[in-house]
Amino acid sequence: MDVRRRHTEPVEAPMKPNKLHHAGKMAPPAEAPAATAALHLANASSVVVFFSAVYYLLSRWREKIRTGAPLHFVAPSEMVAIASLVGSFVWFFGLDFVQSLILRPSPEMWSDDESEKVEEVIVKDSSAAVPLKSKTVEPIPQEKVIETNDIPSAEDEEIINSVVAGTIPSYSLESKLGDCRRAAGIRREALQRATGRSLEGLPLDGFDYQSILGQCCEMPVGYVQIPVGIVGPLKLDGKEYTVPMATTEGTLVASTNRGCKAIAMSGGATSVVLRDGMTRAPVVRFGTVTRAADLKFFLESPANFEAIAAIFNSSSRFGRLQGIKCAIAGKNLYMRFSCSTGDAMGMNMVSKGVQNVLDFLQKDFPDMEVMGISGNFCSDKKPAAVNWIEGRGKSVVCEAILKGDVVRKVLKTSVEALVELNVLKNLTGSAMAGALGGFNAHASNILTAIYIATGQDPAQNVESSHCLTMMEAVNDGQDLHVSVSMPSIEVGTVGGGTQLASQSACLNLLGVKGASKDTPGNNSRQLARIVAGSVLAGEISLMSALAAGHLVKSHMKYNRSSKDMPKVASS
Repeated sequence: MDVRRRHTEPVEAPMKPNKLHHAGKMAPPAEAPAATAALHLANASSVVVFFSAVYYLLSRWREKIRTGAPLHFVAPSEMVAIASLVGSFVWFFGLDFVQSLILRPSPEMWSDDESEKVEEVIVKDSSAAVPLKSKTVEPIPQEKVIETNDIPSAEDEEIINSVVAGTIPSYSLESKLGDCRRAAGIRREALQRATGRSLEGLPLDGFDYQSILGQCCEMPVGYVQIPVGIVGPLKLDGKEYTVPMATTEGTLVASTNRGCKAIAMSGGATSVVLRDGMTRAPVVRFGTVTRAADLKFFLESPANFEAIAAIFNSSSRFGRLQGIKCAIAGKNLYMRFSCSTGDAMGMNMVSKGVQNVLDFLQKDFPDMEVMGISGNFCSDKKPAAVNWIEGRGKSVVCEAILKGDVVRKVLKTSVEALVELNVLKNLTGSAMAGALGGFNAHASNILTAIYIATGQDPAQNVESSHCLTMMEAVNDGQDLHVSVSMPSIEVGTVGGGTQLASQSACLNLLGVKGASKDTPGNNSRQLARIVAGSVLAGEISLMSALAAGHLVKSHMKYNRSSKDMPKVASS
């Protein structure tokens, strides 16, 4: 613990008469009947205003969803309704009650005795105490302050023992304590005692545990440090980007940086986003193949698309249904929904829309049995031909023409050697291995490093790193045309890990932090372009190292501890 704590029993303050109209048992004045009638009238008026405002705001919200209008744009009449809603609420319940809701104390502890304790943070060299939780208004007597830097307090020690014994679930610490950092520390100590293994070296402090509560990670005990390197400038579509890469693999950043240099010296790269749509494919079962086929024909009929799209789109401001493709296996039907998702990666968004459609279809197909909202025909976090062919997320192609002089002086190889090696390795070799989407040198390396740095889902590197690398001699064999085709880059700039401080900073470095203010989806599409451009740079550099025979030498230099270098030099 990094703070000093004190615990003391609360000191009850003497009761003082409350002069407000809703105070306790004071004798009413003589004019009480008239005042009471006026008060009742005012209260009744506030109730009418409150529910009228609620009804109006809900009606407006429903109309915006139906028309697809942005919810965050508030009209003057809506601002008046909101002000009326808040004002009537405060009038009816009283200002003290509202303040108690906003400034309410942490959730109850496990025992009655503990719930009455007062916790204070004592600032060093100061005699003033700042109460964190108190039921009194009287000053608390000065008591002995206990240092708890590395030694748990008596209260924490009791909780740790309860967690080890299993009487307090470890997962409930955050909700019980109301302090995410303290919960992580207690969980960490309980884990060390239960396993008998130290977590020394795994940092605990220096991280905002509140930021991950309920959205990024459960039951934290610390965080892993991954170094972030930068490559660039990557000259892409006429702009320059400095690209962050989080990795522990030596030579990866240096090699990708060399590829960026070769691209920039040759005039830069260009990219195109061919498709942008996240997918989800539920599986449903019928009693017969005929009934499964009936639903397939219904969903794929253009006459029904508008009605289905309206149901799907009502679940989100940004999710817009693009199409549905179905496949039948016996009496089971797989429905692959594709939709745009704005600047979010969009898995949750498309899942909500699909659930709406399933509920709608249940009325006309009551014999439809929903087996799962995901039937792996999507396909998420697994290598699949459907993603390689149809695409998932952003489908991007990126190309560059490298000058012959740059190939020789920067990459230390030749155009002919690179073309020949690309055919033998990335095309023929991958075909011999039966690769699915793996017709490249190491696209996953660059993509995953950028994913970790920018808060993407690293597990989606499986399909996101599907890549076809092509190399061809152009301009009478003097220059080299290089391209990467990546059909399923799954990225977002809002939601998930993108809102964490470190990852948000990396997105800000790229100029794609948060949602696009101009056009929804622009930032996420730009991030996909940057990923493809960085992969192009990495492919160029690694293929050149292989063609020149430099791979082993560079890894021995940059991917080994310095203490091993004398042995390498002598050998």
